[in-house]
Amino acid sequence: MERKPIIGVMGGGEVSSDTLNQSYLLGSLIAGQGWVLLNGGRNSGVMDASARGARDHGGLTIGILPDNDRSRVSDHIQIPIVTGMGSARNAINVLSSDVVVACPGGPGTLSEIALALKAVKPVILFHFDADALPNRFEETGLVHRAETAGQVIEIIKTIMAKSAFYR
Repeated sequence: MERKPIIGVMGGGEVSSDTLNQSYLLGSLIAGQGWVLLNGGRNSGVMDASARGARDHGGLTIGILPDNDRSRVSDHIQIPIVTGMGSARNAINVLSSDVVVACPGGPGTLSEIALALKAVKPVILFHFDADALPNRFEETGLVHRAETAGQVIEIIKTIMAKSAFYR
């Protein structure tokens, strides 16, 4: 059985309504490709919206929770992974993802971008303020930018086409 790509969607718990709408659309498009959506699993912000989009469109959703219990899990996460690790769970988010999509967020999202680059994982900045990143991040060749959810999907397809893993 062929393994489905896991797309990590990272972003903040408190974001604008536009970011919520774009995150929902992104989740729905990820599901439409038959890919798995992985995120931080909580019932707020980018995590909840992207999981809802994927679930509403028949996708599989995994949430890597920082907590010791499921009290803050999104209703749209089908597979909650309870870690009790706090922010250290960001390493699991990144290492379990084939591609990391960074939506607007705060320090947690920035740490996921840094961890992804350290692990040589491709990162797509989606409506993310690139000025918040050090210039040397851009120099890795792993950072891509997208303005629409459709562009994110096309970038992921290009990344996977270049990877021997997906051929």
